[in-house]
Amino acid sequence: MQLTGPKILEIMNKPNYMNPESKPDIIIKPFNRKCLGSNSYDLHLADTLKVYKHTLPKGMKPAIQYKGNRSNHSMMDWFESYVYYVDYILCHQNYDAINPQFLIDPCEDESHETIDIKIPETGLILSPMIGYLGSTVEYTETRNLFPYIDGKSSIGRNFILNHHTAGRGDDGFCGTWTLEIKTLYPTVVYPNMRIGQIYYETFLGTRKPYDKNKASHYNGQIGPTAAAKIQIEKIR
Repeated sequence: MQLTGPKILEIMNKPNYMNPESKPDIIIKPFNRKCLGSNSYDLHLADTLKVYKHTLPKGMKPAIQYKGNRSNHSMMDWFESYVYYVDYILCHQNYDAINPQFLIDPCEDESHETIDIKIPETGLILSPMIGYLGSTVEYTETRNLFPYIDGKSSIGRNFILNHHTAGRGDDGFCGTWTLEIKTLYPTVVYPNMRIGQIYYETFLGTRKPYDKNKASHYNGQIGPTAAAKIQIEKIR
């Protein structure tokens, strides 16, 4: 059963003496009453993105600072120099995202080395060829409830995917939310823009809090966090 906006606010203002330090079951920082919706709370994009280093073609920029008008930009803006732009024209396969040279191995640490990109106040153009790790401005703590995030309607209608698959959280998760961002077209994003919504649902069964689970990887994360190395396990 999904919580309404007024119920979210009620729970945020009610200490739970069964929680550490008697914290409420929902914590959202910073919190702005204007961002509370009918059955969700709006989340905002922090000003730092991460990109997996080896997925960037040589000489190609991971993103472009927006100049305020699409007419101020051209395809050449994606490249560090004219030489790389010519190479792109002549050897397009070297820049194609489906080229296996850009392969991500979920079980390899090297695949998850990142570079940071700051989003300027004027905006940043994201490429449809690249996957970006972003994060929410908001830090949240959730206990005794199931939290999950999704894109706002306006984000979806601009063909921005704010979580590629991992929009579900866990009872006991504490931290900012990492966003797996993809765009269908070159698209401008801005720091502190509304990027999604967080929802809360009740659940049945005995609790297994995320922050008490030794197998959890991301509790307490702050900012965009790269994937943890996936272990291969034998299933019997």
